[in-house]
Amino acid sequence: MENLTFDELTVGQCARLVRTVTLADIQAFAAVSGDLNPTHLNPAYADATLFNGVVAHGMLGAALISALFGTQFPGPGTVYLGQELRFIRPVRIGDTLTVLATVAARDEQQKHVVMDCLVSNQHGQAVLEGQARLLAPATKVRVPRVDAPRIQLFDPEARFNALLDKVQGLPIVRCAVVHPVDAGSLAGAMDAASHGLIQPVLIGPEGRIRRTAEEAGISLHGAAIIAVEHSHAAAEMAADLAARREVEVLMKGSLHTDELLKALLAQPLLRTGRRLSHVFRFDVPLYPKPLLITDAAINIRPTLAEKADIIQNAIDFAQVLGTQQPRVAILSAVETVTASIPSTLDAAALCKMAERGQITGGLLDGPLAFDNAISMDAARIKGIASQVAGQADILAVPDLESGNMVAKQLEYLAGASGSGLVLGARVPIALTSRADGPQARVASAVLAVLAAAHERKKQADNAWKQG
Repeated sequence: MENLTFDELTVGQCARLVRTVTLADIQAFAAVSGDLNPTHLNPAYADATLFNGVVAHGMLGAALISALFGTQFPGPGTVYLGQELRFIRPVRIGDTLTVLATVAARDEQQKHVVMDCLVSNQHGQAVLEGQARLLAPATKVRVPRVDAPRIQLFDPEARFNALLDKVQGLPIVRCAVVHPVDAGSLAGAMDAASHGLIQPVLIGPEGRIRRTAEEAGISLHGAAIIAVEHSHAAAEMAADLAARREVEVLMKGSLHTDELLKALLAQPLLRTGRRLSHVFRFDVPLYPKPLLITDAAINIRPTLAEKADIIQNAIDFAQVLGTQQPRVAILSAVETVTASIPSTLDAAALCKMAERGQITGGLLDGPLAFDNAISMDAARIKGIASQVAGQADILAVPDLESGNMVAKQLEYLAGASGSGLVLGARVPIALTSRADGPQARVASAVLAVLAAAHERKKQADNAWKQG
């Protein structure tokens, strides 16, 4: 980066900077400035304004003028003294702006320079004009160009709202909340009810449930309570209600997962012939789409046949979420079949099973290491030609230990927003951790409502075909 000193500047001399404005630019400017005017961020609101759509902040154009002064003309060492601006036309997403600065006057005594500033769009129309006063550099400077920190825009609230939109118009489902005697699980159930997702049936010791609600300030309005003495009885009662189809969804409260699943499996009417498995759904800041991880919570060391069920459960659920042919990356430590690493042999066998129709509905590839499963660059560098590598929708992990570590790392190191569900039974089970926050619990309820709606439709279609 090399500047121009005051002595090198002449009246009429000019320089240009060109920049195409993106939605990310507008969002980043809003995040840095704190200017959250809905004209710039809310399409529905902006469509009703005189601009008829989202427009960039006016000062974003002014920032581009400042960028030209600070980096090129005059460049490093320039001190901004003042700026007058007139905003002429709105700047929209996709507009290519040309910033033109022209030396209008020089003050030899103070070493000040007056610059005429013009910002025009790709049609040659002026969007911004004005005049700046600068203290130009007195000495020549050459400095290395410094790369700006990369800004990653991630709005968990927007991703959460997009997930909520998937259940708009679906009926509220009756949900058995099993042993909700701690504040987290009870609040999660009632938050899901307040979002219009579930009608909660709280099963557990009534005194403990009411005492927890009172101590935590949780309203139990709209919830039914079925009083049982302990967690074992609560799990059995929930399974009985599901078997009689008096509830469509189960939600784990303050009891161990094994205790709940044991009661579920004891009910023949709730079995499907497929292995129960858990799937995490994550919104990851650095990944462009939701990512499913399975199984990181139930099956400790699944066999090949069990992995086939786990993957089929995840494919079916990805389709419920709207991905018609999900891409399944079967993970291992390496991307080559290696006899000394059993998970690579399983991955190869699972791919062959998919070719022969034993696993349906998805595109499978494996073994794939984590990097080339989710990074196109990593896949390209390693020469992997695949319809799955770099763009996986589902990560099928070798075992619970590796899956749990991947999931926790995404949440606590990568800032991912997660939710989870147990699949493979007649009813979905919203399975949450004690460490999950309210939004994660509500998101898990959303997944359960979607799965329940799909199961309801499937049963209705079967009844129509038979009758």
